[in-house]
Amino acid sequence: MTRRILVVGAALLALAGCAGNTASGGPSPAVSRPSRASEPTVETTSTTVSGPWRAWTASLSRQEARGSCGATAHQVVCATGSGGFVGRSRADGRVTWTVPADDHGKSAGLVVDAADERAVTAIAGVLRAANLRTGAQAWTDRLPTRSAYAVLGTADGVVYALDTPDPTSHTAVLDAVRASDGTPLWHRTVAWSTGEPLAAFRGRVYTADGARVTARDARTGATVATSPPGVACPHLVTGGHYLVCTGSPLSAGDTFARMRRLDPVTLRPLPTPRNTVDKPVRGVISDDGVLVLYEAGAEDTSAGNWFAYDLENDRRLWSTYATEADATVADGRFVTFTPRNDFTTRSRVITIDLHAGPRGTGTAAPRMSAAYSQTRGGEYPVFVAPGGDTGHVVVLARTHGSLRSLPLP
Repeated sequence: MTRRILVVGAALLALAGCAGNTASGGPSPAVSRPSRASEPTVETTSTTVSGPWRAWTASLSRQEARGSCGATAHQVVCATGSGGFVGRSRADGRVTWTVPADDHGKSAGLVVDAADERAVTAIAGVLRAANLRTGAQAWTDRLPTRSAYAVLGTADGVVYALDTPDPTSHTAVLDAVRASDGTPLWHRTVAWSTGEPLAAFRGRVYTADGARVTARDARTGATVATSPPGVACPHLVTGGHYLVCTGSPLSAGDTFARMRRLDPVTLRPLPTPRNTVDKPVRGVISDDGVLVLYEAGAEDTSAGNWFAYDLENDRRLWSTYATEADATVADGRFVTFTPRNDFTTRSRVITIDLHAGPRGTGTAAPRMSAAYSQTRGGEYPVFVAPGGDTGHVVVLARTHGSLRSLPLP
């Protein structure tokens, strides 16, 4: 199969002269020169951008780098690989509190409930929560079985935890607990496949088993809807209040199931822009319904294209060449890293207007950051978005564990 690659090199090259400008048009934060040492360079002072967030870098302990991080509009919090927590200042990245733990096993990640001031993580069969404001351990909940939690989610004051699925039946146990104090609310056996997301919004929680999607009432866990048998859903992409079925990123073939948007109430298919041509690898969805999907060849996903689709108006918006990288949506813009094989612009954060795309002009034009050590492809960087209109994004670099808070370009 011939892969279609749409290159927007001119737009990226035009950005090179703008790298380093802040969102407010002021001077760029200090940029440390790349170091030959094994550890990333660290800035010794923070740079004011707007509001209480600042530009900074901070080294992570080995346990933090093995875990995952999240953020609210007020702070950064990381879960360690042993089930503990580390809270950091949004002003300079320094540690403000820690909650130690010494559990062993695979981490299910971290979820942050800003409204209830809780950060929750899971190691093996243990759920732990920390108070975001005080840094005290809020509660601990242990699974009564030998299973281990695999995925976490949170919405409307409830934390959802899925345990490791049975590989023969594709079933798992879904637990719902109150975020504030860990009180168990309900648990249900659900159809679920490893690698599928756990989504919760508008009073419902959604699981997928690689074929169908199931919706449950968030208060009781009772099943309220199931996607129709004729609607294939190898992989579920969620964001905002949207559900989109795509082909599986694990597929080794050259054809993929049709992309379909599902009605969150009935789980029946809604008009969807088009079928994907290449393999759908990963995607993000904005609150106003723009899906940006990374599509690449079935045999090699290292290079492909980001395609943007307007789910509400049933149309494709734009595309741009990319190499496989993390992405998020922040402050109403699509945020990702520049292609690793572009020697002119690589190792930078790029933001693109969700509707105008890479050919946007004026305030809708693409913008790039300076090049940082944490944004190199070899650091396997991922984004941590504080949410709201902070004007900042945090980059977690895993190879040499560190965080960099930087103003959104």
